[in-house]
Amino acid sequence: MARRIEPDAAVVRRIGAIAARLPEVVEEDAWTGVRWRVRTATFAHVMVAQPGYESAYRDITGDDAIRTVLTFRAAGDELLALTHAGLPFYKPPWSPTIIGMVLGDDTDWTEVAELVTESYRFQAPQRLVRLLDAPSGR
Repeated sequence: MARRIEPDAAVVRRIGAIAARLPEVVEEDAWTGVRWRVRTATFAHVMVAQPGYESAYRDITGDDAIRTVLTFRAAGDELLALTHAGLPFYKPPWSPTIIGMVLGDDTDWTEVAELVTESYRFQAPQRLVRLLDAPSGR
């Protein structure tokens, strides 16, 4: 079996910069790729879907190309909309609140920042969400 490919360091740095603005976030290596957590809850995970390794992205799309994917949490109308949006979004079957997104040259990083921040809100304790929402200087 080929060695597991890790996500490009520039992509990890970019998502890490988004996550670093959020209270009490920890970045850590995952079984593959990198994940961002608040307390013990993962709210974003970037990895590479590649042939030879199990991948919800590859199972759903049938795409055997090497792709960098981000998974995050969503709820309500956003979850519904992203579930049915089509690529670059996809819906992994292993959690009702997880959405996947293929990252590439045409990725809208403003959208990624919004999605990662909303995923954090979904997973974080309310005390931390209030910190995030507090006006600066309080």
